[in-house]
Amino acid sequence: MSENNDTTNPTPPPAAPETADTISAARLAANRENAKKSCGPVTPEGKAKSRLNAVKCGLTGNTVLFANDDFLRYYTHIESYETQFQPVGPEESALVQSIADTRWRLNRIPGLELAIVATGSLQVMEENSFYAKPEADMALEIHVRRLHEKELRNLHLQENRLVRRRERETAELQRLQSIRKAREEETLAEAAKAVLLAQHRKQPLSKIPGVGFDFSKDRFAAYMRRLTPAQQDKFLKEALTEAVEMPQTKEAAA
Repeated sequence: MSENNDTTNPTPPPAAPETADTISAARLAANRENAKKSCGPVTPEGKAKSRLNAVKCGLTGNTVLFANDDFLRYYTHIESYETQFQPVGPEESALVQSIADTRWRLNRIPGLELAIVATGSLQVMEENSFYAKPEADMALEIHVRRLHEKELRNLHLQENRLVRRRERETAELQRLQSIRKAREEETLAEAAKAVLLAQHRKQPLSKIPGVGFDFSKDRFAAYMRRLTPAQQDKFLKEALTEAVEMPQTKEAAA
């Protein structure tokens, strides 16, 4: 009887399950290899197109400043708008910020147009020496503008959109501020009436209505100083009339 000497291959141990750490490490290594193969535009033409893409983002996206922009000049620009419009509250402040950013973008457009024409002119002169001659200046600009018609048209389109946006936001800001100032004037007038009536009756006034809530004490003091004698007489007469009518109104309601 022969013995069976066949041996079976040992079963390999099961592979260790992939964990989140090992997957992340593998992906990280793959990303590093891909990054070595793709480093952005290398040729001058590619870099020029990349700059134009940044231009589009700077005009239409949320990014307002480029890397080479003057941050101090930008913040000075914002402060000048805040000084001019004196926003109160988040809505007015947001509108003033947006209006200032829109103006910043609009101020950039002439320089962007000049850069497109200048870059295109250099490329054309390198390709065709005819356009490098001084007498070909006008022909060069016409040729470059035709070559870059799409970029220039998009630039002017964005300019028109920005102008319309600025006009809409300025109108909305003026509307909000007009409503706020009208309400503030009404509240200040009512407070002035209360003070004048108390002075007329020689009665102490423990609290001026509106102070500390609708306006500051200094704001009210400045308002009272601006009142002419005629305005004070008018407010006092209105306060006296309202004080007489108020008890009658309460009796009628009872």
